[in-house]
Amino acid sequence: MARPIWTGTLSFGLLNIPIRLMSAERRTDLHFRMLDQRSNTPIRYERVNADTGDEVPWKDIVKAFEYQKGNYVVLEEGDIKSAASDSHETVEIDTFVDADQILPAYYEKPYVLVPAKKAEKGYVLLRETLKKTGKAGIARVVIRTREYLAAVIPQEAALMLIILRYQAEMVDVNEYALPEKGVAEYRIAPKELQMAQDLIQSMSGKWQPADYRDEFRDKLRKVIEKRLKSKGVTAAVDDTDERTPENATTNVVDFMALLRKSLDTRQRTPAAKKAVVKKAVTKKTAAKKVAKVAAKKKPAKKTAARRKAG
Repeated sequence: MARPIWTGTLSFGLLNIPIRLMSAERRTDLHFRMLDQRSNTPIRYERVNADTGDEVPWKDIVKAFEYQKGNYVVLEEGDIKSAASDSHETVEIDTFVDADQILPAYYEKPYVLVPAKKAEKGYVLLRETLKKTGKAGIARVVIRTREYLAAVIPQEAALMLIILRYQAEMVDVNEYALPEKGVAEYRIAPKELQMAQDLIQSMSGKWQPADYRDEFRDKLRKVIEKRLKSKGVTAAVDDTDERTPENATTNVVDFMALLRKSLDTRQRTPAAKKAVVKKAVTKKTAAKKVAKVAAKKKPAKKTAARRKAG
């Protein structure tokens, strides 16, 4: 069984759901090694100094940012860690949006959120609520050494965490020369449009992802197997059993109370802020009054202090 990337919590409001973050993709690429054709010996890549050509050991390698051509600023590991979020191993949803508002181009990489033992109630509560409302939870999550923007969406019995691209990573389509005018400007007749619609309708069907395979990979694998058989070679597949650690918790949680408290907290927040501001203004006004009284009582000292400061 696959190992979790990390074990932590999924939280929204005051609800915390213990989960395991699992990969939702399986790489099926065929990996090739580069060989020296004279001896079929693998070619090794080395880290070498660009000036001397000498190999550089890992212990002497540091990370740096090139701010100008040929000019670098070296960063320590602490510098990089300090930029990371403190919310490691937490998927904290801070807002909910209509799921259909997220354009497909923003979706990057899928993960599965698996509930820990005895955490099913909160998991199902969030999953079913997202299904009924058509919402997606927008969160930030740290995976390994980088913070990502992510969407939490329901898919059948699962809660999926989809890594999203930031807007700054997207190319604005208006940067390209695109045909933006109406269909009449491109001499497309209404009959042609109707025929195209009829063709699409005749080719339409249900989305069945299992019907599609990487045919190039399948054919290439057959070529490799044929080569192996011609040499009398058999390959063994290492099927290692990987155990998934469990994150024990309790399922006896008063979800109604937590939900009410979360809602009440959000409703009372503006009033609380106003009270703080009012209190701060009152203190500031009182301080000004005290300062005026003190100034009236000791004018000589205040004048002397101003001369000294000047």
